[in-house]
Amino acid sequence: MKLPVFVVDAFTAKAFHGNPAAVCLLENKLDEDMHQKIAREMNLSETAFIRKLHPTDNFTQKNVNNTLTFVTLSGELKARRAENSIILDLPLYPAHPQDFHEVEDLIKTAIGDTLVQDICYSPGTRKLLVRLSDTYKRSFLENLKVNTQDLPQVENTGKVKGLILTLKGEPGGQTQAFDFYSRYFAPWVGVAEDPVTGSAHAVLSSYWSQQLGKKDMHAFQCSHRGGELEISLRPDGRVDIRGSTAVVLEGTLTA
Repeated sequence: MKLPVFVVDAFTAKAFHGNPAAVCLLENKLDEDMHQKIAREMNLSETAFIRKLHPTDNFTQKNVNNTLTFVTLSGELKARRAENSIILDLPLYPAHPQDFHEVEDLIKTAIGDTLVQDICYSPGTRKLLVRLSDTYKRSFLENLKVNTQDLPQVENTGKVKGLILTLKGEPGGQTQAFDFYSRYFAPWVGVAEDPVTGSAHAVLSSYWSQQLGKKDMHAFQCSHRGGELEISLRPDGRVDIRGSTAVVLEGTLTA
């Protein structure tokens, strides 16, 4: 069996930047075990498997639509073209204040005695948002050593499936101005740290929009690779997340 496969960098400003994901095109449905084997072989944070909804559909046929709709396990995901960028249309997930003592062990395990300014929880995504003190700079978040290995043992109730660390942005100067920074960790689902995370920004967008009083924001995820995201909250309760995308590898996987 031969599968067309691509590695795509999303939210990238340059080569080998942003979030790398594998995309496999399937003519026929594979079982879950094969999905997992291919994902392990690709060894990236995400591997997407795209298959036709109708037998008459053709992967090689040129698509002239500006918007593509993908039917996924998480519901419909829409992506549309805008000049040299791709815009993801995602639901906006609110985050509610979280009592520190209920998650103290998780936070202390992850970041030790790092100063925390705010804690919120998103029940719709099971993500815990931890805002670090405004006294810290971007470089602190970038260099922070986060203990993800022990988190699944410390928090094993199923309530938390992802940890967002975030920091208020800095004004422009010699470096580009961003409204906020973040890093994202999901060891509960096998991802120690994700390079750039659209779903985390569906939570971050809601939080920082309220904090900053802004609907349009510029964000940077401070992973080792790093990634830039342009954010626009919409009146219908959804959010547009925009970023550049580049195919960096194209080939055939023999399974």
